[in-house]
Amino acid sequence: MKFAKLAFAAALATAALPGAAFAQEVAAGATVYGPEGNVVGTVTSVSGGVVVLDTGTHKAPLPANAFGKSDKGPTITVTKQQLDEMVSAQLAAAAQARDTALIAGAAVNSADGKPAGTVKSVEGDDVVLETTDGPVALKRDTFAVDANGALMARYTAEQLTAAAKGGAGAEAAADTGTAE
Repeated sequence: MKFAKLAFAAALATAALPGAAFAQEVAAGATVYGPEGNVVGTVTSVSGGVVVLDTGTHKAPLPANAFGKSDKGPTITVTKQQLDEMVSAQLAAAAQARDTALIAGAAVNSADGKPAGTVKSVEGDDVVLETTDGPVALKRDTFAVDANGALMARYTAEQLTAAAKGGAGAEAAADTGTAE
């Protein structure tokens, strides 16, 4: 999910938030306000120029330069509702692109950009990825389309190899959240 959210942050930076007049440092825990002074959300993390803002509905990654300053604290130029709608639309578009690409025979890359194998079958939310080390059963939501339009699994090549060989691999990564 992080890939789609980071892509969203880049799109949002250029399209939805051009008017942030005074960029400022924003720290984790800060409350962020919208253009009408209403709470939009709380900053959960700041890393590499990306601020993750939790609206209560979504965790939206925003570029640090999208934030301005108000009397109350950090501000952005959209309301909570507008931000939630933008994130929902971006996530729906990403899911549609994934679902279009996720077909039997499709080539798949790993999260670290290595060839991972091909899709053997897709039945509902259950996907079998055929790797050189054997089949790996994954769920639909563990796939995404990268910035170049290529289908990718949200696991590293190492995790997929371990899963194919019966090790902890991808499913353990899913249980611990390391795939995101």
